[in-house]
Amino acid sequence: GSGQDALQIKRVINGLWQVSGAHGRIKPEQAIEDMFKYVDSGLTTWDAADHYGPAEILSREFRNQYRLRRNKEPPIQVLTKWVPRPSDMPFELVEAAVDARLQRLGVEQIDLLQFHWWDYNNKNYIQAMKHMKTLKEQGKIKNLALTNFDTEHLRELVEVHDIPIVSNQVQFSMLDRRPLQKMVPFCKKHDIKLLAYGVLCGGLLSDEYLGVRDPTERIDTASKQKYWYGTINQWGDWPLFQKLLKTLKTVGARHGGASIANAAQRYVLDQEQVGGVIIGARLSRRDHIGDNLHAFELKLTAEDYEEINAVLNQGRMLPGDCGDEYRRYA
Repeated sequence: GSGQDALQIKRVINGLWQVSGAHGRIKPEQAIEDMFKYVDSGLTTWDAADHYGPAEILSREFRNQYRLRRNKEPPIQVLTKWVPRPSDMPFELVEAAVDARLQRLGVEQIDLLQFHWWDYNNKNYIQAMKHMKTLKEQGKIKNLALTNFDTEHLRELVEVHDIPIVSNQVQFSMLDRRPLQKMVPFCKKHDIKLLAYGVLCGGLLSDEYLGVRDPTERIDTASKQKYWYGTINQWGDWPLFQKLLKTLKTVGARHGGASIANAAQRYVLDQEQVGGVIIGARLSRRDHIGDNLHAFELKLTAEDYEEINAVLNQGRMLPGDCGDEYRRYA
């Protein structure tokens, strides 16, 4: 973003959806220790939400611990979300939601507040954003953002209602290139960044799945199921997906043995308007820190791109625009 209050974020962002409880219990003390490892390695940007269980509170606890141990302010950026039930949006309700985020995060100003609305037939999202703009002017929010908005409604907020949106968090991967159709050109025009999630298709775009004959026995998390049925199957089939993994492995081998996940991250980071990719942090469970850092070093060549796109283009473009799968159409 531009202007003096621009937020500096890391291009690989630690996603906290894993702590929502849906991915098994996490131990808060261990999670805090793991957050120290991420931050000390340079991965200082976190993506939380009002609906990720203890994610916001965990980041507050980390801040307190950091101050106690290091005697200085932690160098972190915490992005969060507000996902209200579509209904009336009086100022008091919006302010209460923002105050709740501030209290749970333990901060005086939210670095980036990402708003999601799943029913465009209910027009109160406009009112909600206008109130958030007021709260931004009051200093409670540093940057206003969206998550899973489609281009048409992003355009309405930006061009008709003059809401200063800095980013939109959307699903964006090698297999889900929907943002390239309308979203990227619009964001380019208005200097809006995209924060990409689903970049590794829930972990399926990784060395772990190379050579796996039958995926069904290895699809062991809710997010893997979601990406297997919702993304990979819409794009192509398992043999074609295996061909893609093989290609990414070959590309990685040309770059000092970079992993499949590195190549998949780099592909999205290289797309226009992408500000960062959000990679799930398996706090107190599994540690991908070293691998995530390698994505920074990898530089894909024109030849790499040609090989990758040759396989991608054998599949189908996913239909529709960003976030369509989250919306109820009456």
